[in-house]
Amino acid sequence: MAASGDVPGQGWLNPLLPIPERVALLLEAMTLEEKIQQMGNNAPAIDRLGIKEYNWWNECLHGVARNGRATVFPQAIGMAATFDEALIYEVSSAIGKEARIKFNIAQQLGNYAQYSGLTFWTPNVNIFRDPRWGRGQETYGEDPFLTSRMGVNFVKGLQGDDPRYLQAAACAKHFAVHSGPEKLRHEFDAVCSKQDLYETYLPAFKALVTEANVESVMGAYNRVYGIPACGSEFLLQEVLREDWNFQGHVVSDCGAIEDFHAHHQVTPNPIASAAMALKAGTDLNCGGVYGTHLLTAVEQGLVSEDLVDERLGKLLTTKFKLGFFDPVETLPFNSLDESLVGGEAHTELAYQMAAKSLVLLKNDNQVLPLSTDIKNLYVVGPNATSSEVLLGNYFGLAGRTYNILDGIVSNVSLGTTINYKQGVLMDHPNANPIDWSTGEAKAADACIAVMGISPAMEGEEGEAIASAALGDRPDLGLPQHQVEYLKTIKEGSDNPLIVVLTGGSPFVLPEIAEIADAIIMAWYPGQEGGRAVGDMIFGKFSPSGKLPITFPQSISQLPAYEDYSMKGRTYRYMEEAPLYPFGYGLSYTNFEILDLQLSHKKLKKGAPLRATATLRNSGNFDAENVLQLYISGYQVPFEAPNYSLKGFERIYLKAGEEKTIDFELEADDLSLYNAAGELVQPKGALTITVADQSPHLGKFQQGINALSTQVIIK
Repeated sequence: MAASGDVPGQGWLNPLLPIPERVALLLEAMTLEEKIQQMGNNAPAIDRLGIKEYNWWNECLHGVARNGRATVFPQAIGMAATFDEALIYEVSSAIGKEARIKFNIAQQLGNYAQYSGLTFWTPNVNIFRDPRWGRGQETYGEDPFLTSRMGVNFVKGLQGDDPRYLQAAACAKHFAVHSGPEKLRHEFDAVCSKQDLYETYLPAFKALVTEANVESVMGAYNRVYGIPACGSEFLLQEVLREDWNFQGHVVSDCGAIEDFHAHHQVTPNPIASAAMALKAGTDLNCGGVYGTHLLTAVEQGLVSEDLVDERLGKLLTTKFKLGFFDPVETLPFNSLDESLVGGEAHTELAYQMAAKSLVLLKNDNQVLPLSTDIKNLYVVGPNATSSEVLLGNYFGLAGRTYNILDGIVSNVSLGTTINYKQGVLMDHPNANPIDWSTGEAKAADACIAVMGISPAMEGEEGEAIASAALGDRPDLGLPQHQVEYLKTIKEGSDNPLIVVLTGGSPFVLPEIAEIADAIIMAWYPGQEGGRAVGDMIFGKFSPSGKLPITFPQSISQLPAYEDYSMKGRTYRYMEEAPLYPFGYGLSYTNFEILDLQLSHKKLKKGAPLRATATLRNSGNFDAENVLQLYISGYQVPFEAPNYSLKGFERIYLKAGEEKTIDFELEADDLSLYNAAGELVQPKGALTITVADQSPHLGKFQQGINALSTQVIIK
């Protein structure tokens, strides 16, 4: 962003100096007013210092977002369903490359607008603790281990591996204990036990900080233990910087500091709010409280200019790591070809991610895959031709999208009779009572019904315009008129009904599970999602996605939405049988787990425990599966999880092939946090289970593909 070479008297432009020295030189050259101006998300230019205008607010949840043309990958919850660490790393690396290319071109155009920068407020590693949360689609699901592994790899890919420069800056959000309700997020106090805090809500943030060196952390809107998250010294100082040694910068969620006085009412005015946030450790304010209010706070002696320097120094460090003050020709990212953006390689990555994200929930009598030579096929449903259901929220715009009807039609024979009618509206009953579609649908050799919801019905406060609950989903059901429409198609017909569901959260759908012959959870599958769905239905590949969140049988199985206790929540603490368990997903082939061995039966401190399992594809279809390792049977004097995921591996096996997989466990992997938030190693026997779904309650536990053994801890 700066001109080439050093400028006399402006040593911060010298790329040969260490970054801390450059930061100190730049701070020394700035006035107090200039410093504070740089601490808001829309930071103005300071021409005399070689500082260009910059907006810190940028998004890339599943592709560069809100900034024009870019590759659109599946929504985060869909990426989580792949359980594929290597693939999410590839995807985020591609996103980082596209971000750099677009940034370089925007700089040449003099475009410094919001969403055109390199500091991305992604990923969202909050735990999807309650399926009613509209923003759960942005997360990697309900499990802290899965969320950690997917989040770590996303951050590493996005930020790149250059030893000197960041490709882009990632941000772990929303810190912490944040997952709805959306309508209360500006005033809510998210109270949880210290056990739940350290066992469930913090592990992913810790992993992103300590393993992935995430550059930024975003504070949440809500209070935690009575204190706003962006003003919490416990969270931002004690946990983040002291316990985890976080070296990056902290940004407030947008408007969160205004909430201190306007909604949480913990401060009397914006000046006091600015002082509280700065003292606690919020370096960057997205919103309008820093600026004149922070300047007044300094003038009134509420905070010192030295503290302003300390906080701004974190932000300047990020800018230097991004190369903003270095000669353009010296940066390692300027040789990237703009044809990468939306090009063939990234399009193929979007397809692979979509293909691996699809979860086959039901496949009675192996009705899938369909033959491409099927004689008469009928497609119905409001989401078959929709581009919106490919996108999710926080999305970019692809030069081309592939809807689900396109994917189906492109697979069938030229001799196949195939027709489509929407048949039913998505979010409310048809106004026209005449029904020409269900009779034709039930008469066809097979009917594919593409149903579900869209981002208009779930998402963030203010964005999900068809949600009366400000983005949340109070009942989780498929809209009842869609259910009745499907019942009409199936009534009196023995022909297969294949239901494809779009959405970013679980459905309560016992009626559909009863009448449908096959059910596919497609999530919001990105620009290539339709091609992936069509290819899966017609057997170009076997489904291999696994649920990253439990599908309950009814809303009555869930604790109160506002309750942040984990008791009764997720597969880890749920006591009732779900409709579909965490980690579940069918295949077109059969897999067997043949053996499970431990390197030693007693856990030795400092010596990793190795669990070895063999997986065989005993069917006739080449396919991938996800082998999952769970710990259970904790013997501790406090409430413990029923099961805890501690390892997973995605494996490709040809028909008849088998492979042996090693899982390595450290002592901490077998430990739990107690009520005081202390890590405790249980004594006695622990059960280790290897399976291809969570070993949960109910019908899915009968005949589960799993093996278990025990390890003794002394």
